[in-house]
Amino acid sequence: QLKESGGGLVEPGGSLRLSCATSGFPLERYAAGWFRRAPGKEREMVSCVNSDGRIVYADSVKGRFTISRDSAKKTVFLQMNNVQPDDSAVYICAAAWGECPPTLGYWGMGTQVTVSS
Repeated sequence: QLKESGGGLVEPGGSLRLSCATSGFPLERYAAGWFRRAPGKEREMVSCVNSDGRIVYADSVKGRFTISRDSAKKTVFLQMNNVQPDDSAVYICAAAWGECPPTLGYWGMGTQVTVSS
């Protein structure tokens, strides 16, 4: 139901755009967002967009990451700018009925992002 893409290796200060293709539910009526999980760290919600368009960002990515949703394409994006080594993690897309965080719904398998020179 959720399939992430766009991860990879990027140098510090670089940019990356993640995509989450969804199917099987009306994305425009769901909260959808991105979590990340790094080795030795707890899962963290990076960003989320509510069905009414309200957006939430983790403090650690404010000003650098931008979430967007294209309901017609049923896709959620995460534009990552000025990435840093601490941004290295598996990024996982999630969507759920209700408001952010979308923890009680659908989850993708994740895409690896590695920030290194």
